[in-house]
Amino acid sequence: MRPLAQSLAELQRIASASPVKQLAAAFAAAGQEFALVGGPVRDVLLGRDVLSGEVDLDFTTSARPDQTREILETVASKVWDLGSTFGTLAAKVDGHTIEVTTYRSEIYRDDSRKPEVTFGDSINDDLVRRDFTVNAIALKLPEMRLVDVAGGVEDLLAGRLNTPRLPEQSFSDDPLRMLRAARFASQLGFTVVPRVREAMEQLAQRLEIVSAERIRDELVKLINCDDPVPGLRLLVETTLADEFLPELPLLREAQDVHKRHKDVYEHSLTVLKQAIELEKRRRGSDTPPDTVLRLAALLHDIGKPATRRFERGSVTFYHHDVVGAKLAKKRLRQLRFDNETIKQVARLIELHLRFFGYSDSEWTDSAVRRYVRDGGEVLDNLHILTRADVTTQNQRKATRLARAYDELEQRIAELTAAEELAAVRPDLNGQQIMELLGVQAGPAVGAAYKFLLELRLDEGPLGEDAAAEKLLAWWATQDQERLTRRSYRN
Repeated sequence: MRPLAQSLAELQRIASASPVKQLAAAFAAAGQEFALVGGPVRDVLLGRDVLSGEVDLDFTTSARPDQTREILETVASKVWDLGSTFGTLAAKVDGHTIEVTTYRSEIYRDDSRKPEVTFGDSINDDLVRRDFTVNAIALKLPEMRLVDVAGGVEDLLAGRLNTPRLPEQSFSDDPLRMLRAARFASQLGFTVVPRVREAMEQLAQRLEIVSAERIRDELVKLINCDDPVPGLRLLVETTLADEFLPELPLLREAQDVHKRHKDVYEHSLTVLKQAIELEKRRRGSDTPPDTVLRLAALLHDIGKPATRRFERGSVTFYHHDVVGAKLAKKRLRQLRFDNETIKQVARLIELHLRFFGYSDSEWTDSAVRRYVRDGGEVLDNLHILTRADVTTQNQRKATRLARAYDELEQRIAELTAAEELAAVRPDLNGQQIMELLGVQAGPAVGAAYKFLLELRLDEGPLGEDAAAEKLLAWWATQDQERLTRRSYRN
């Protein structure tokens, strides 16, 4: 945290700059209280830039939603509703996206997935109902008065995460706050105070009333932090993960009692950290986090508990890649992830062991082509995940595997340059196949296309004449009557 005097000077600068100055003047002219609140104030106190255009500015006001809209329309180029029942409107003011929320309180009934909202008249009451003390600090405008009714500044200085009220009350009102605690533990690097941890564990099952979509969004925010591991540990240790991602804590049970295999849970967290480091190194620290890569890194071994077997005094996890891919699909569907994310995460998990055969014996060009084909759109993420999956303490082994993958990537680059591997196609298209074999569209064309594709992967580009010759030779060995029977049906 930066020195308080310096933070106050920065808050003064923000208050006198666009768009805050215009907004404060507009609400004051309307006779309404107005304050910068929550994350922006917290981030200024932590020494972060909140006027870069990358951070939304959050405000709170005594004005009711309809009054807020009228005021915003006097200074904003665009105003839209983020949920008038929740009292929140958004606007675009001088290029900045801002949100303004009416003073409020909200609670979840025991069996409800939606909070009940009532509007208030006191900023103090509004701040007390917020999730954590570090987010319950406001700067009243235009008078420039810092409002801290819950000791948020003190908690910022101490690097701790606490709730303004009893955590049991706060988490009962909105159980998603328990997941936010995990996210802030990672995002801010803060320690969660004991009473908050205890409440998270006691109320973990309360998470069942929160929609899968809200849980998914909070999980994505956590996993996209620079270091999500502290937050993930907190979710596991408080049993919250059992409620929406049980595959993660279950990894602790996939241990080898003979200690011949690494700790699967700790290994998975290490792979995630290493994947994030590689992601930043290869793509640049300014590149947005890759949610697909990070989910795959975290979940890549979730098939191990279901496939653990004891054989001849040792433990095995045969086919945990395939089983893990299926489990990941099921879990991500339940969390309402989009189909493309689910497909790519599952594919990465399914392929994450493929490389390790390369380090034992050099692949043919055909095998390299198949690796590229199978990786497809996730190939670059597969490179990162495979490298991150090396967590051995044996430095000699780690170096050998890294060099082997360097060699594989070099071979991929060379073959790609020579053969355009990213768009591997047979040397003949469907129309040419039909003309050459004298058949109509149907199973015969599909079988011929598959033969030519395998030929292309095995031998590289052949050219149309050579491919046609090999296709005719293959066709002569096939059961042509069976393959063409369906082709000629009306």
